[in-house]
Amino acid sequence: MDFATLIGMLGAIGIVLYAVYTSDQLTLFLEPFSPIFVLGGTMLGVMIRFSLGHFFNSLKVVAKAFARTNDDPQALIDEIVNLATVSRKDGLLALEKIKISETFLEEGIQMLIDGSNPDVVKQSMSKNMRGIIERNSSSEKVWRSMGEASPAFGMIGTVVGLVAMMAKMDDPKAIGPAMALALLTTLWGSVLANVVFLPVADKLKYRSTTEKLKLTICIDGVMAISAGQNPRVIASVLSAYLDPTQRVTVTKAKTTK
Repeated sequence: MDFATLIGMLGAIGIVLYAVYTSDQLTLFLEPFSPIFVLGGTMLGVMIRFSLGHFFNSLKVVAKAFARTNDDPQALIDEIVNLATVSRKDGLLALEKIKISETFLEEGIQMLIDGSNPDVVKQSMSKNMRGIIERNSSSEKVWRSMGEASPAFGMIGTVVGLVAMMAKMDDPKAIGPAMALALLTTLWGSVLANVVFLPVADKLKYRSTTEKLKLTICIDGVMAISAGQNPRVIASVLSAYLDPTQRVTVTKAKTTK
């Protein structure tokens, strides 16, 4: 579980609920029309932009925003260096006995073990990487579209409410409640966009960027192993993908050992 996503989302929802509770108009905020109108309109409006299968598959991807993943590329580099050490010492076939944590890396290593040409291995892994990144990007676009559409549907609901209110201008007592009800759809549109849809889209984008980095490291690592490069050289080359502060930290950590 990714606690950053969980704490942030629950905290934001809690703040909104606290504001609603302290307004002394709880029953007004809990009326079902506004959230149903905004959420339903957003889903249907975004569905028009994408295929049905793509839309529902993107909804399933939301689990990625809450799933805890290994975002430490240094651990992946260390694993590749270990594979390179074993390969130089005992040959590629010895890698079959080693359990590899990343499926993408495992597939590349298995292709080398099977005797595939390194150029074919790189081409295959690069093609798979492009497919993974494209799928991740497509899911992010769906959630970002929902983040863009929900405030618009909130405004549409408000306009509808204001039109209905204007039709009752002869009753001054009904104007206040009607105005409050009309503005609720704008509130729900803004809350859904900024607490759910856009944060999930940004989290998916972050996951995609991190995954792209790890996939690139995997490809370069597999190519280095196939070329029989020195493990220390491989570690130095792959560390270039890390943030400079991370590289300093890693160097210090190894020195203290």
